[in-house]
Amino acid sequence: MIEVRNLTKRHRGRAVVDDLSFTVEPGHVTGFLGRNGAGKSTTMRLMLGLDHPCAGRVLFDGVPYRRLPEPLRRVGVMLSPPAVHPGRTAFDHLLWLARTNRVPRGRVGEVLETVGLTGAARQRAGSLSLGMTQRLGIAAALLGDPPVLLLDEPVNGLDPEGVLWIRGMLRTLAAEGRTVFFSSHLMGETALTAERLVVIGGGRLLADTTVRRFVEDNARSHVRLRTPEPGRMREALAMSGIQVGAAEDGSLEVHGVEAARLGELAAANGVTLHEVSTQSPSLEEAFMRLTGAEAGARTEAGRR
Repeated sequence: MIEVRNLTKRHRGRAVVDDLSFTVEPGHVTGFLGRNGAGKSTTMRLMLGLDHPCAGRVLFDGVPYRRLPEPLRRVGVMLSPPAVHPGRTAFDHLLWLARTNRVPRGRVGEVLETVGLTGAARQRAGSLSLGMTQRLGIAAALLGDPPVLLLDEPVNGLDPEGVLWIRGMLRTLAAEGRTVFFSSHLMGETALTAERLVVIGGGRLLADTTVRRFVEDNARSHVRLRTPEPGRMREALAMSGIQVGAAEDGSLEVHGVEAARLGELAAANGVTLHEVSTQSPSLEEAFMRLTGAEAGARTEAGRR
């Protein structure tokens, strides 16, 4: 379990992280989201003791990270980009980490196989591709077989096969009862991987909930209409007091009205429809709606 309590960090008088509190429970994959500048990277550095908070604390299973006697065995960490000496081979990089935390040598080969780098074990890190370097960083996080994983942008640089692999691996680790916490800017992948979300904006907590509840609370479904007669359809909707918007592909978007009613309205007015479909809200839409409103509120407050 990860407990973040009243975490605060100020820089030049500005709160980069502002009284932030949340808990990451074991048995779930939890995504950490925020716009650029929201404070995600600073929060993760504070969690690991790489930056000093002005207030608050972070506990990993009841212990601050800096007090863990063998941290690699308790918390698996990968910050983006992974810190790897370019002159070391992938094997030697992991072996060096293993020896500093009393991890058996045999574990190095195991994690190299887990991340698909057995064939590149003797290759120098500086010659690895971005995706292979990412896999090496994940291998380092897994090396101590820790109960807690904290990963910063683990999907970056991975090919489609790698994305499927990391998604399945994170879910498997959570199913084993581990605490899995990862940051990402990829909304679609987060929606497919995470069960829970922690969302921040301006260093403050905006949401700590399930993915499903977050989408339901912050986005609405709508009906998509495709017609060769958009002008006539707009007139028919306006006469019924129904507001309509336009999508980039030229289709019409209607909120708050069932698809069946719109189809009946089109038929009654002799309007040809090529498509009437209900579009479910996405995590991206919900995220942009919430964080956009929050950013707008902060901008307005700054003008006062």
